Amino acid sequence: MNHPLRIWLNRTYAENAFFIGLLRENRDDVELEIHASHVDADSPVLRAADISSLEPERLSPAAYVEFALDYCTRHGIQLFLPRLHQHAVATRREDFAAVGTTVLSPPSEAIELFDDKATAYGKLAAAGLPVPPWWRVHDADELMAAVEEIEADGGKPCLKPVSGAGGEGFRVLSRNPFSLDRLAGAPSWYVPLELVVKALDDAPQERPVDWLVMPHLAGPEVSVDCLADRDGRLRSAVGRSKEGRRRGFTLDPAYLEPTELLVETFGLAYLTNVQFRHHNGVPMLLDINTRPSGGLHQLSRCGVNFPWAAMQLALGQEPTNIAIGPSSLGEDYTLISTPYPALARQLPIPAPRLPYAEEATGQGPRPAQGPVTQVTGIIAESV
Repeated sequence: MNHPLRIWLNRTYAENAFFIGLLRENRDDVELEIHASHVDADSPVLRAADISSLEPERLSPAAYVEFALDYCTRHGIQLFLPRLHQHAVATRREDFAAVGTTVLSPPSEAIELFDDKATAYGKLAAAGLPVPPWWRVHDADELMAAVEEIEADGGKPCLKPVSGAGGEGFRVLSRNPFSLDRLAGAPSWYVPLELVVKALDDAPQERPVDWLVMPHLAGPEVSVDCLADRDGRLRSAVGRSKEGRRRGFTLDPAYLEPTELLVETFGLAYLTNVQFRHHNGVPMLLDINTRPSGGLHQLSRCGVNFPWAAMQLALGQEPTNIAIGPSSLGEDYTLISTPYPALARQLPIPAPRLPYAEEATGQGPRPAQGPVTQVTGIIAESV
């Protein structure tokens, strides 16, 4: 009797409900058992999966890896696509392999590098890849020095944390004073420079922040979704352009050639994402995500299924219907919100098993848990 292929996505983005849908639509008709775990009982990925559970909270990265190893062992997980604590999981890749689980992520060294955007920009520039002018700043004096250089070159300064995902902490610096106009209309990314400087001066420690400051880069943004084999050789890539509401696809070498050099230089295996914007009309690397993008499923409009192809590569198989670029690109489109079914609220939070229960609860060791029960297609552990 053939068993289903067991795939686990841990605490991931809501859009990956569509990622799970593409796994089910694989052309090879492979039977799947998809597991998803989250701390939010209303996450759409829990509804999309076959087996769903809530994760224990407040685990350190090391303790979370022990939880993940235990989960893979108990459920016979063959392919694990980590989002939460990706670096800690990748560091223990061999331990997961020992229990029969392949981790779909780039090497831990690459994950660590691209988590630090300033260090990453230096490595990218040394590899001959296009990066924008940038300054790493820790206090008001360093901030002002960077701002003055950017403004002298005709740029508009912006800042973001050296480590962070998406647009977290991104702000555009303005010399216009705060006024009531800032309280009208939609919220703005713009913040008065004088208020930022004052906040830095008032901060209790000598070096209160770790920011990347650079000129604001012009659109359109081009987000390149990448599929690579386990050795970091690029197998396919498609760019998604974003300008205002409009979305489109591109195979322009101006984006794909530096993407290929980046992926193969740093061994970015499986599913990753490279973001470009423009400085003086030239495409510049903005962010490198060592995980699949939330919008990856949109490539289905081009007739490709990167999620399933990545699973095939992890299994040592040759993907079907995959080339360096699709034979045709989908038409331009826009995005709108749409309803998605909610999951019944029948998911108690499973207490982590020993020896890491104490860290999660802060109340000392707990006895072993009771049996696992099946509830309307959901795995719930009695506590």
